[in-house]
Parts: sequence; structure tokens; C-alpha cells
Amino acid sequence: MILQTTPFDTAFAGIVLLLGRVLFGGILAFTGINHFMQTEQMAGYAEAKGVPAAGLMVPFTGGMLVVGGLAIVLGVYPIVGAGALALFLLVSTPLMHDFWNAPEEQQQTEMTQFLKNVSLLGGSLVFLALAGVEWPYSLGLGLL
Repeated sequence: MILQTTPFDTAFAGIVLLLGRVLFGGILAFTGINHFMQTEQMAGYAEAKGVPAAGLMVPFTGGMLVVGGLAIVLGVYPIVGAGALALFLLVSTPLMHDFWNAPEEQQQTEMTQFLKNVSLLGGSLVFLALAGVEWPYSLGLGLL
């Protein structure tokens, strides 16, 4: 078995990483845009879940999602972008999708949302781990 010396030293690996970045970061950035387009509705839901200053937190977290998602897509400051996404998901997942406290008819939906966010948190952590490696097809700006 031959091990690669760098994680993306083939064109195929670089293209797969780019596709993953576009899908992962693009969806999260789109989700963040929705925070701005649906601020009132989302703030009402967040307030019902006990989020303090929900009217401010919804656009703030929307900004985290947009900036973090675009950072992953473009390969710009990926440690900041992946860190922002991971922080958002780490805090918001148990707070907003607490299926263990939901009424029985909402438990399945909340558990599905909880598990989806946990998987997105895992993806954010993978991108955070890769932040110190040069990403093919990126703008290549970063802190490391």
C-alpha cells in the first residue's frame, strides 16, 4: 500500500474536495441567508426555545453561517470559517433541537434535526482539521 504524502496530490482528490466544499459550505451559507430573510419567524422560534436577545442572535448566527460557509467554499481563512460553523452548531444544536424536551408529536422531527446538525458539526470539525493544509482550487488565504 502506498500512502500519499499530501492529502490532495491528485487532481481527483482536489476536485472531490472542491465539490465537498461547495456542497457543505454552500448549503450552510444559504441557511445563513435564510436567517436574514426570515428573521422575525426565526426569532420567534428562538425566543420560544429560550434564546436570549433572539432578535439579535438570529442575524448574528446568520452572519456566522454565511461567513463560515463562504470561507469553506472559497478556501479563505478556513480555520475561521470552520471554527465559526463548529461553534454555531455546537451551541445551537442542543438548544434549538432538544428532542428530549419536545412534545411527543415533535420528538421525531427534532431528533432528525438534532442528528443532522451533529453530522454537520462533524463536517465542520473535518474542515477545521484540514485548515492548515493547502486546499486545491481555493483562494488560499488563511491564518496558518
